[in-house]
Amino acid sequence: MSDALLEASKEYLVRYGGDVFPALFRSAKGTVVKDSKGREYLDFTSGQMCATIGHNHPAIVEAVHRAGDKAFHFFSGMIPEVVAELAQTLARDWLPGDLKRTIFINTGSEATEVALRMAKMYADGYEILALGGSWHGITGGASAVSMASDRKGYGVPAPGVFVIPEPNSYRPYNKGLSPEEDALANLDVALKMFDMQSAGRGAAIIVEPVISAGGVLVPPKAFLQALRKAADDRGMLLIFDEAQTAFARIGTKTGSEYFGVVPDIMTMSKTLGGGLPLAAVATTAKIEDRIHSRKFAYYTSHVSDPLTAEVGLAVLDVITREKLVERANVMGAYLKGRFEELQQKYEVIGDVRGLGLLMGVELVTDRASRAPAHALGALTTQKCFENGLSMNIRRRPERGSVWRIAPPLTVSHAEIDQAVDILEKSLRDSLDEMARSKAA
Repeated sequence: MSDALLEASKEYLVRYGGDVFPALFRSAKGTVVKDSKGREYLDFTSGQMCATIGHNHPAIVEAVHRAGDKAFHFFSGMIPEVVAELAQTLARDWLPGDLKRTIFINTGSEATEVALRMAKMYADGYEILALGGSWHGITGGASAVSMASDRKGYGVPAPGVFVIPEPNSYRPYNKGLSPEEDALANLDVALKMFDMQSAGRGAAIIVEPVISAGGVLVPPKAFLQALRKAADDRGMLLIFDEAQTAFARIGTKTGSEYFGVVPDIMTMSKTLGGGLPLAAVATTAKIEDRIHSRKFAYYTSHVSDPLTAEVGLAVLDVITREKLVERANVMGAYLKGRFEELQQKYEVIGDVRGLGLLMGVELVTDRASRAPAHALGALTTQKCFENGLSMNIRRRPERGSVWRIAPPLTVSHAEIDQAVDILEKSLRDSLDEMARSKAA
């Protein structure tokens, strides 16, 4: 049956890009996913960075059953009790500053669209500043402000998008400067260019607190503080895309908390739904009142669905009860330490970086040149999978060869040790295979 379904997948499914594995998959639990042949793999990407508390956590399964006893879906104008409860929980326990009003939708791309609509209506403008290396989604407005994906072949993007070079302490644009000096110098030039080109219709600056798809880049705190000032000086709103940084992943409640900067709008998605499609956008009462008076609308078939709200509440409860904010720091330090041990042994590991349990490991041909080791990265990733470890690697030539590593926050020491052992074996075998090929 599994072989027949594999053939059916090749005949009947649209190929939508990204990595496609050679087998179909059947089940998942905790840090382990299982394919149709029954083989198990350690999942060190938490699915699509979404299964933050582990695949099919019992609390999520229970929340789905609870929704089944009450309701999966209502007419969009009928606000479920559980949605009001989730909004209240976010405002009271999780959101920074004056952020208190939230809309619940389905995906990160949708959340970006909502945030951009809010900012454009509030500011009566359309110009957006975004970072190079950023990823905010694949829909029209979201893809226009995303720079880490292929932008070719999809027609004309939304107008009014301007780019700020992303901070990259390992690959600085300005040699000889400190990471903070380099980041601020790039921002200064980008803002001068924007001011020269702007039609006076600025709406927002959008940023991921940690630039994940661009290679897990952690900006200096002063850079995000400067973005806050740049937005204020120009009458623009500051949007934080916290799809991957909110709700314990980086060892704090939010990226806003870590960097000490409060945005005007915050988008949340992957880490809130625990593997189910739940996203949210939060803003202040002042902003929400103004856009509501201007007839703001984002009215979809699945806005404020009760099923995913039940799950969101369960995810936040598990993070609190199991102390996963603290655990992300403890396990992240252990994971980083294991990678740094490998870095001491292998010249091709150029950099180890990240926060909490969102890590980046960059491969280079040698540390002197820092040339990206794309072929080695691709081969090692393949061998990792063959040896039972699912990894995610960036392959865009201009972004370097970087593993993005984000296991569930519930990962154990034993699972980390097993994963690092698999990675080391795969890396060693790949280096040997490439050396033999070169010699031949």
